Amino acid sequence: MASIRLLRGRIKSAKNIAQITKAMEMVSASKMKKAQAQAMSGKLYAQKIFDMVMELGSKTDITNHPLLTRPAHMTGKRLVIIFSTNKGMCGALNTNLFRYFLQQYPTYKTHDYVVLGKKASEMIVRIGGTLTADFSDTPHFSDIVPALSEMATTQFLKGTYDGVDLLYSEFFNALKQSPRKKTILPLSITAVDTEKKGTEEEFLIEPSVTEVFDELLPHYLENQIRDAALQAEASEHSARMVAMRNATDNAVSLIGEFTLMYNKARQEKITGEILDIITARLAVEG
Repeated sequence: MASIRLLRGRIKSAKNIAQITKAMEMVSASKMKKAQAQAMSGKLYAQKIFDMVMELGSKTDITNHPLLTRPAHMTGKRLVIIFSTNKGMCGALNTNLFRYFLQQYPTYKTHDYVVLGKKASEMIVRIGGTLTADFSDTPHFSDIVPALSEMATTQFLKGTYDGVDLLYSEFFNALKQSPRKKTILPLSITAVDTEKKGTEEEFLIEPSVTEVFDELLPHYLENQIRDAALQAEASEHSARMVAMRNATDNAVSLIGEFTLMYNKARQEKITGEILDIITARLAVEG
């Protein structure tokens, strides 16, 4: 049985931990509500732009478009933009993302990486990957989106990379976030559903489908990167809120266990003292 003083210290420590994790849970919950709203609205916007690109792409000749075709000379190298967190204490969010990364890129040393989040930066350095750029110190990842889009497009058009991928945690709800890989370059125009197309009205597009399509593509690429940043941010706050809630529950459970042990120790001590008094009295009377 642990001493009463030791148990009292453990109870105090557990209470302090519970207070800290509860405060962190409330902060994450507050941030999550805003990030969740942005992520969900951003996902709808990204889907609409995707639908427009697919629709316009199906109506124009894309065989010679530089952003929709693979480089003439394949290098076997890709640019992977990874969104992780700067801080820990968010459960298995980063662990799941990195495990998924190793599954998707078994030859990871042949590619180049741009990271947003210190956890991803540490991971790439630890495994010996090539870190091209690190934007982890950016206060809001969405602020760096235009520069990321321009850099990815420029390097792809130069033929430096065969393609550009996004790797991030997709937000579904407060309890579910899943790693996802999305290829943004070269863009693949999927076939339009003929049944759906037949029921829709035809629109007159000016000045021409090709010109509108060319102007829309850069905005589409930038929007895809911004959507990944918003998804990653919402996933981080949600995962941290749940992790801190679990930590608080565990601390409260420990407090109950330590309190029970503390009360038992006090009872034993009091019982021992009473027995000593009774023994001493009987000895004097005898």
